[in-house]
Amino acid sequence: MNEIIISTTGQPVICGCDFLAVSEPFFHADRVLDFNVLIYVVDGAVYVSEGETDYEVNEGELLFLKKGIRHYGKREISRGTKWYYAHFFLDERSGECREFQPDTASIGVDEPLTLFDVLPKKVSGLKNGHIEKKFSEIAEYCHSEDSFKRMKINGMFHSLLIDIALLKYTEKKPDTLSERICVWLNEHCTEPFSASRLEHEFFLSYKRMAAVFRQEQGKTMQQYHTNRRMSRACYLLRSTLLPVSEVAASVGYDDPLYFSRCFHAFSGVSPSSYRLSAKSDY
Repeated sequence: MNEIIISTTGQPVICGCDFLAVSEPFFHADRVLDFNVLIYVVDGAVYVSEGETDYEVNEGELLFLKKGIRHYGKREISRGTKWYYAHFFLDERSGECREFQPDTASIGVDEPLTLFDVLPKKVSGLKNGHIEKKFSEIAEYCHSEDSFKRMKINGMFHSLLIDIALLKYTEKKPDTLSERICVWLNEHCTEPFSASRLEHEFFLSYKRMAAVFRQEQGKTMQQYHTNRRMSRACYLLRSTLLPVSEVAASVGYDDPLYFSRCFHAFSGVSPSSYRLSAKSDY
């Protein structure tokens, strides 16, 4: 599929970016480039072939073309077609990078921060969305007189590529029962765990949900919920001056002593000790 890989540290370098409106019908140029191309169509359709694969890029769609592969046109692009394009170099070496996986875990000081992911080849349904808005801002900024443009533009484009890479995660709706339960538990992580509320929400017996969740997630619903509550408590202990009793109340524990026991079981230290040790990270 001639994939293009993006990493959290391999910032792209733009070598051309603009907006085009076709004044006369034409065929896409036949060429092999030493840089990658991103096309986003605003009106009409762009027809381009990459190697042996033909693409029709319609309004609200984007397409990546990989460097070193022959690009050419088989069908005529109509007058009035409008699109944004960006030509860019990208260091795709992953090195010691870890493949990105969506999760809710916080970033630890000893964890690798360099991640990589594969950019989607073609994306639809972007008309008037934030991807189009970002691309238009970058194309316009490329023509600005800002003397710091070269220091900023590649970072702006990197942000756009990351947003595109993450579309497949942010637009994916949870489809398994355990994923839907995880979403619900995340949304109610500051409340006490309630089996009856889960039964009312999902119209299933708690026993049935518990069995499916354990099989698909490798832990119980209560364990998952407690982990989310404790992660929230950790954040509050690090980032606020709230007394431990108020932190406990904020994550749904009426009894501060019981909260402290649960927190110790989760983290290995008391809430007060955790708060003091957090300073060592800075």
